[in-house]
Amino acid sequence: MTEREVLLTGIGGQGVQLATQVLAAAAVLEGRDVLLFGIYGGAMRGMNTDGTVVVGDGPIQSPPLLSTTWSAIAMHDRYWAPIAPKVRDGGVVVVNEATFGAPLDDTRYHVYRVRATELAAQAGDELATSMVIVGAYAAVTGLVGLDALLAAMRESVPAYRRQHLERNEAALRIGAEALDSLAVPAWSEELARP
Repeated sequence: MTEREVLLTGIGGQGVQLATQVLAAAAVLEGRDVLLFGIYGGAMRGMNTDGTVVVGDGPIQSPPLLSTTWSAIAMHDRYWAPIAPKVRDGGVVVVNEATFGAPLDDTRYHVYRVRATELAAQAGDELATSMVIVGAYAAVTGLVGLDALLAAMRESVPAYRRQHLERNEAALRIGAEALDSLAVPAWSEELARP
């Protein structure tokens, strides 16, 4: 059995929890087993917010609080320090270039910097930055496919935010085109899903 872990981190208000939910829901739509766990800081905006997604091709064995991870998505570097040592050697790290200035050990793991804030603005809404970075992450790892991400986003966005659906969809598509497809594949060929 194969499991792939993703730790997401950032500052409250950046869309980390939505990104976590979209990634997890996309994996469920593709028929995988999923664990999702969200951690919020002391306030909704401005404090740390983290998410955990574990995706497996069978029952999940990982606990909700991970000591190590295959990959990480960082929306901001402010709360990166506790996450960095958890990324296993050879893992994947995707960061938002506009808000991540901390040094990264690209000899230890595969580092991908995405101009997520700039690309979200091209999609029509800087608030869609988390969708850009999730689209980019999905492209580089193949953890989930773009069609599943799009469907999961539509399911995950609450009714009072439905006006953002088109921009979020554009952001996911732009993100998916921002990085080389399957540069570090999450699944072997026999475990990959269409």
